[in-house]
Amino acid sequence: MAKFNPKIDFTGLTAQFEGLQGRHAGLWPPLPKAALLVGIVAVVLGVAYVAWWRGQLEELDTRVQEEARLKQEFTEKMKQAVNLEVLRKQKEQVSQYVSLLEKQLPGKAEMDALLSDINQAGVGRGLQFELFKPGQVVVKDYYAELPISIKLSGNYHDFGAFTSDIANLPRIVTLNNLQITLPDKAPAGAGAAGALSMEAVAKTFRYLDPEEVAEQRRKAAAAAKGPNANKGAAK
Repeated sequence: MAKFNPKIDFTGLTAQFEGLQGRHAGLWPPLPKAALLVGIVAVVLGVAYVAWWRGQLEELDTRVQEEARLKQEFTEKMKQAVNLEVLRKQKEQVSQYVSLLEKQLPGKAEMDALLSDINQAGVGRGLQFELFKPGQVVVKDYYAELPISIKLSGNYHDFGAFTSDIANLPRIVTLNNLQITLPDKAPAGAGAAGALSMEAVAKTFRYLDPEEVAEQRRKAAAAAKGPNANKGAAK
């Protein structure tokens, strides 16, 4: 049995590439023909890459970048959608809170009853009113403010109970510029020992009637136009 000889005859292989110049390729030895075929295939593959594959790869790269952009855009829109839902809930909570506050604001017809409640809060604690004087109504955009100058005499604990009763009224009433002093002369019925005098400005609030709201809007529109509009109307 013949043994396989692993030695390669490089001299014979090199000899196949000698004398090829001027000879037809079909007459070349096998090894040069194979080398020529490999070269042709390499050139064809190179041309194919330049003409078609490179364009396909560039298009693929463009699509990958577009996909990344769309994913980023989708993520941002999802965040906006989540934030929008949170904002809607916050708006709903604010609307509920405003509605609750509006219920605590009396109308014009209910102001007399509120003033009576303030007076009763003092009388009920044994305090004596020396002054109860409603001031000028201050009209805001959507509500009106009524300051009431009050002066009462009594003892310290009754003043504390009175302010607590005012805070617990169903309507909004605030006590401002509160001062407690010793009276020059204790009024009759105020008690002898421990008598004090309390002065404050109680502010009550009410919502505006539709007519008052319309009037406020009209004034705001006129103010926005400026004095020139009034001069034009006068002409």
